[in-house]
Amino acid sequence: MSRILLVEDDINLGESLKQYLEFEKFQVDWAQNLNAAENFLNSSTPDLVILDWMLPDGQGIDFLKTTRKDHLSLPVIMLTARTELVDKIIGLETGSNDYITKPFEPRELIARVRVQLRNEPVSPKSTTVIKVNDIIIDSEQRVVTKGDEAIELTKMEFDLLKLLAEVPNKVFSREEILNKVWGFENFPTTRTVDTHILQLRQKLSDGLFETVRGIGYKLKLEVD
Repeated sequence: MSRILLVEDDINLGESLKQYLEFEKFQVDWAQNLNAAENFLNSSTPDLVILDWMLPDGQGIDFLKTTRKDHLSLPVIMLTARTELVDKIIGLETGSNDYITKPFEPRELIARVRVQLRNEPVSPKSTTVIKVNDIIIDSEQRVVTKGDEAIELTKMEFDLLKLLAEVPNKVFSREEILNKVWGFENFPTTRTVDTHILQLRQKLSDGLFETVRGIGYKLKLEVD
């Protein structure tokens, strides 16, 4: 049973989320402020943290910066009423793995929790060549071939393909893709991700990329 630390000061929302998560067979520890959350992390290590942005004794985003030093691989999903893109950027760049704005459907949160829990930390690949099915990606030469055919990709198409191919079958949220590929320099939207996935499907294979509804995309690796 996966253990989740819920950090939320709203009593009604906290009780509701705790009950919903427990119904879905998660073990839930509920902290109503950052001090309680810190004390919990000093003695235990959960499998995932659901962290509210605004709390009585500070901001979750500052707490995240501090805890990341000792918990590098701990998945964190931010909860916030902030809807501005710049806030999403700050949250993701500070170290959150995902971001969900209030109000939200509990089913969406559960889906995002499950995605993060099955995404195990992956060490960087030592090779510059990645092979997925019949596609070869040469990171050093920035060349992609499918069978005997060279496939011409734009810089962003290549970077997006490489990101997904490095961890095949892992689901990446649109926000995570934006953060890792675009870096938010030009403040793109999640629609940018959808457009580039469409372009890759047209150039490589429609069946290579799977859409995970409400979350993002993954690259499918065929296993014999």
